[in-house]
Amino acid sequence: MKQILSIIETPRHPKFASVYEQLEFQEEKVSSIRKANSFLKKNCPDFIVAEFFYGYGSNYSGVHISNLDMLFVTLQKHACQAKVIALVDKSEEKFIPKLQALYPLHHYLTYPIRPEQISSIIQ
Repeated sequence: MKQILSIIETPRHPKFASVYEQLEFQEEKVSSIRKANSFLKKNCPDFIVAEFFYGYGSNYSGVHISNLDMLFVTLQKHACQAKVIALVDKSEEKFIPKLQALYPLHHYLTYPIRPEQISSIIQ
């Protein structure tokens, strides 16, 4: 069965369980990038759906520009070819090209996100 990993760090993350089920995906859920990285040590899902948060010079400053950087590092380390879909607030969409310049982001969606949008990407 195909697998999708949802990294749900905020209540804003859309709940697409019915969409995933309809497309015959088994959804795994974790609540942080750290927990996702632990999951990826033993599993390689087909897709990862995660919210994107730009660093703004906070704890992501320096080498890392967002909360997703360590996720991509873990994917590379474990040779996992999961396709990452980022969920982005309109105000942070302008930072997506910085992430794409460093990592192979499969796709991103800007809030609000409709079920048919995610469905068309993972089919």
